Amino acid sequence: MKILMVCLGNICRSPLAHGIMEQLVREEELDWDIDSAGTSNMHVGSAPDKRSIAVAKKYGIDISEQRGRQFSQNDFAHYDYIYAMDKDNLETILSLARDEEDKKRVSLLIKYTDVPDPYYDDSLFEPVYHLIDKACRSLVEDIRS
Repeated sequence: MKILMVCLGNICRSPLAHGIMEQLVREEELDWDIDSAGTSNMHVGSAPDKRSIAVAKKYGIDISEQRGRQFSQNDFAHYDYIYAMDKDNLETILSLARDEEDKKRVSLLIKYTDVPDPYYDDSLFEPVYHLIDKACRSLVEDIRS
């Protein structure tokens, strides 16, 4: 199983989702490959935002070694599931799809709603962590069943 988490810059939300999902996969002893990417190229090669690193660390997850990369059409061929953090990024990903099979791999991380981008609001990092954690726990259960 290969899962890709995607937000805009790949420094706040998708690195958190990547780290949380990797931790859950380890705990459950699942042989899944987890990664993250951004739809923009503005943070390619950058570490996650220090606030994302801090909130993940608070819950025992180290995301400091992750590096930003940009989503590409090649990701459709590599990943079984691609989860967007919000509707804008969902639309961007879907616009790159080569066919209907690609589109079937893509959905929002949280059905029917966006994960808020905490970049401009320090107070959002903690609630965003918990939103993503809850969503990832549900995903593990859904995919396993």
